[in-house]
Amino acid sequence: MGEEAIIKKFMYVNRKSPYGTIYALESLEVVLISAAFDQDVSLTFTDDGVYQLMKNQKTEGIGMKNFSSTYSALGDYEIKKIYIDKESLEERGLSISDLQELVWEDEDEDYAEKSSINLVSRDELSEIMNQQDIVMSF
Repeated sequence: MGEEAIIKKFMYVNRKSPYGTIYALESLEVVLISAAFDQDVSLTFTDDGVYQLMKNQKTEGIGMKNFSSTYSALGDYEIKKIYIDKESLEERGLSISDLQELVWEDEDEDYAEKSSINLVSRDELSEIMNQQDIVMSF
């Protein structure tokens, strides 16, 4: 008998700002690797993690490579579930329009681009996290 692949629900929770630590970049790399192995991957951005998706990031002054454009590749890896903590945005004086637009292409609708971003409350986020098999925090 052939072995069937076991697909688990993985959620990666991003809580740190994009620069100054390795957490944001490491999370992004792990997410892309997991998705390459056909796992059910979702991402959450909460606390200072919401800064990871900011538009027009400039890193020249801190001497670090800007990797923010890599998030636009998530849709190519079938990562369609990106959750943004609404309260974290509000607490930082941000709105959804301050973030990059992340999309995926729906093959069933002639490759129409659809948003991957879901703006959720902390209560909704807690419910979503409870539905995951594995939650990893960065």
